[in-house]
Amino acid sequence: MAGRGDPPEGTPEGLPGGDDEYRAVVFDEAFVRAAHLQEFSARERMGEHALAVRNRPGPTGRRGSGQALLLVLLILLAFGTAVYLGLRNPYQPPPDQRAEPLRTTVVPLAPQGPVPGGDPARLLARSPAAEYRTGAAGINIPVAARTLHFSEGQVVTALSIAKDYLVASSLEPDVLAGRTVRPARLLLDPDQLAQFDRSVESPADDGRHALAAWVVRFDPRQIAVVEPAPRVQGTLRFAETTPDTLDVTADHTFTYALRPAVQTPGAVAAASLFTVHRTLHLRFDREDLRMHRAELLTSTVEAGPQACGADTGGGLRPLLAGAEAPAEAGPALTDPYATARPAAPALCGALAPAAQPRP
Repeated sequence: MAGRGDPPEGTPEGLPGGDDEYRAVVFDEAFVRAAHLQEFSARERMGEHALAVRNRPGPTGRRGSGQALLLVLLILLAFGTAVYLGLRNPYQPPPDQRAEPLRTTVVPLAPQGPVPGGDPARLLARSPAAEYRTGAAGINIPVAARTLHFSEGQVVTALSIAKDYLVASSLEPDVLAGRTVRPARLLLDPDQLAQFDRSVESPADDGRHALAAWVVRFDPRQIAVVEPAPRVQGTLRFAETTPDTLDVTADHTFTYALRPAVQTPGAVAAASLFTVHRTLHLRFDREDLRMHRAELLTSTVEAGPQACGADTGGGLRPLLAGAEAPAEAGPALTDPYATARPAAPALCGALAPAAQPRP
């Protein structure tokens, strides 16, 4: 039987009507609360120029706007604080200072008689270098400690770079033989490369461009370094000189066994010893420590046996076994094995007999 309000025959099929027509549209409580438009009441619509509906911002929209505004304020506050601290920061980075030119001193030490010769191992055993360590093992890094403005790690880095330079410039076989200077050059401050290159290409005994002050190098046409390996002993000392610079002083004696590069067939020429006392003053700023390089301030070299008249601007010129130096008047006796002392101020010194192998 048809219900009240329905056609006698019921609702025709295919026509809208009944509960199914609105079943897909449900106006539940959540839907009503989320609506952006709200209808005015009948009394409100009776007012003059009243609108039928009004906007209704939901609580989610208000909360999102508030959070966005708070985020903007926090960003502005952080940016303003950073600018303020940057302007008020009392620490200013040090100015970019160029490295000073290296000051060089090379003093040849003349023997007092014929240069002793013989088997290199036996010569070393009878020399002051008998107890020295071999090669890089003789360059010891001291116990490091932090300074006022440099950490312990930075001090260790400076000492390690100083040792690397001593090895590259005094012990590297290709450098000793005159085949290359690259290992030492790679460890220099870029501001000193032009001075170094000129010292290699056009050496001069002018206090700036003596090659022997940068590296220990022998003329491969005349001198051959032979076994046993060079013996080394000395000290490394460090000190903070300014809040931005750390200085290292290297004071080492190197003893090499040498023979003539060209020998007569069927005979082995006697070997001789050659001693080089090097005192280097190196400086490091924080960029040098980061880039693993050094600035050389001063280099003093005392080396013998050499003749006092030898050109000290280029490579070293050893006197080999049996050779004698021309007589010179009045040079002071100098012992290259006596470290931690002022260098000889003269242009030439006399090699102390105690520095030669015992008979």
